[in-house]
Formats: sequence, structure tokens, C-alpha cells
Amino acid sequence: MISTKLSLESLEVLDAIARKGSFAAAAESLFRVPSAITYTVRKLEEDLGIALFNRSGHRAELTDAGAELLREGRILLSAASELESRVKRVANGIETELTIAISDLFNITVLYPILKAFYAQNFGTRIKLITEVYGGSWDALISGRADISIGAPGDGPSGGGYMTKPIGALEFHYAVAADHPLATLPEPIQNADILRYRAISAADSSRNLAPRTSGILTGQDVLTVPTMQAKLQAHIAGLGVGYLPKKLAEKHVATGELVIKIVAEPKPEGISYLAWCSKGGKAQQWLLKELEQLTMDAWLM
Repeated sequence: MISTKLSLESLEVLDAIARKGSFAAAAESLFRVPSAITYTVRKLEEDLGIALFNRSGHRAELTDAGAELLREGRILLSAASELESRVKRVANGIETELTIAISDLFNITVLYPILKAFYAQNFGTRIKLITEVYGGSWDALISGRADISIGAPGDGPSGGGYMTKPIGALEFHYAVAADHPLATLPEPIQNADILRYRAISAADSSRNLAPRTSGILTGQDVLTVPTMQAKLQAHIAGLGVGYLPKKLAEKHVATGELVIKIVAEPKPEGISYLAWCSKGGKAQQWLLKELEQLTMDAWLM
């Protein structure tokens, strides 16, 4: 068992004396009699075997040891106060922490105005943002790494424990570098022609669920990169071909870096979802109310 000669009460007394400048003023601020303050300090000094105050002057001045105790003690007092507040928030149905997973296809800065408004509510809930790739958005939710997932693609995994709302359909274009051999091939491009060239794939970030793949032909060479941005740059560099989100592809078609090609078997639109754990508290409910108002266009800004 851990034993300590310090108590939060004694640290509060020490803090009050330092702030108010005297034992009497500290006693008044703490609604205690001066003799109780004097006793607490002397008891603490005896227990620690050190002098905390220099009593040669009229004003209560801390010794070096006393100043160090106060400096570290204030950290403990702050932590104790925060712990008390967090426990009360939990008792009132407010989460101490929420993790939000967002698809790497989406613009994470769209969340920032919502978070600014969230902090203004004074829930006291800590927010953690993580980025997931493809099926990792579902994996984060199912595994408990996230409480809310934004941009989870396609059908969710079995098992339940979560709720969903469609954000919208995500369109894709088959995009190749302007100097890639497929750029000048007659359309629609057949699978046999595509198979001759390397595909670029963003690695699914799932840790527990089976990783998902899309738009890769059986037997096709694949370069796997960590994120959609890395995939985009690999396309531009001519390292391979494949599908990119429509707006992302069109942006770089306008710069002349990419060419959009019509293929014989195009990739269908994919539905992206806002998904969340069913057993959320008041902080999560507030966030969901705001997140549900955002459209696919807003996330792809």
C-alpha cells in the first residue's frame, strides 16, 4: 500500500497562504480559523521534516523547499479537480473522451468549426481524431478504436452495436498520368489492356476486419501505398493506374497531370456512411446532430 504524508487538504492550505500572503488571510478564504491553518502547516512540516515558510518577516514567505512543494502540489490539485469534474460528468452521462475516425478521402478540416462549437458547450470531453483508409473506417468503430466514424464505405460488418446514416454517394473516375500508355488508348478500355499495367492501391487500414480492395483485376500487378494522397501522387508520377474520387481526379485533370479514361467495366458509385456506437452519451449526441447535417459535397471541399 502506498503511504504519503501529503494530503490535498494540506496542499490547498499551502496554496491559499501563498496566494493570500498570510495565514490569517488564507484562513478567511478557506472559511477556517487561523489556528487550524497554523496546525495544518506545522503538522505538514513535522511530517516532512522540513521548513516550508520563513517566519522571520511579517509576510508568510515560502522556503525553497516550500516553493517546490507548492509548484508540484498545484499540479496535483489541478489533476484532482479535473478528476472530480470528469467523474461528475460521467455520472451525468457525458463521456470523458470521444474518438472520431474520418476517411482519408474526406477533408478533415471540415470538422474544425464543429469542434469549435463543441468546445463552447463546455462538455469537458476530450476529442481524438484519427484517419482511416477504406474499410479501416468500419474496423475502427467495431474494434472500439473510434466512437464515431465518418465516411465508412459500403455495407457495414455484421455484429451490430452501431447505427448509421448515409452521407451520400461517392463517384470515381479511372485516372492515369497524362504520359501513361493508357492515356491515348481508344475508349472504352478493356480489362485485357488494363491488366498489362500496374494498379495503385491505398492500403486498407483495418486491423481486425478483413482488408477490402476495389478496382484491381485478378493477376494485376499492384503498388500499395498508405493513403489516398499517396495514391494520387503515384498516379501523377505514372507509377500505375486506377480509380480516384471524381472531384480529386478532375482537379488534377484541369492541371494537365491526369487524364480520365472510360473503361469497359466502370466502378459503381459507393455510398459513404456516418456510423456511431449505439451506446453514446450526451457529448456524442451533440456531435452527431451537427455531423448529420453535412453533405458529401461539404466533406469533399
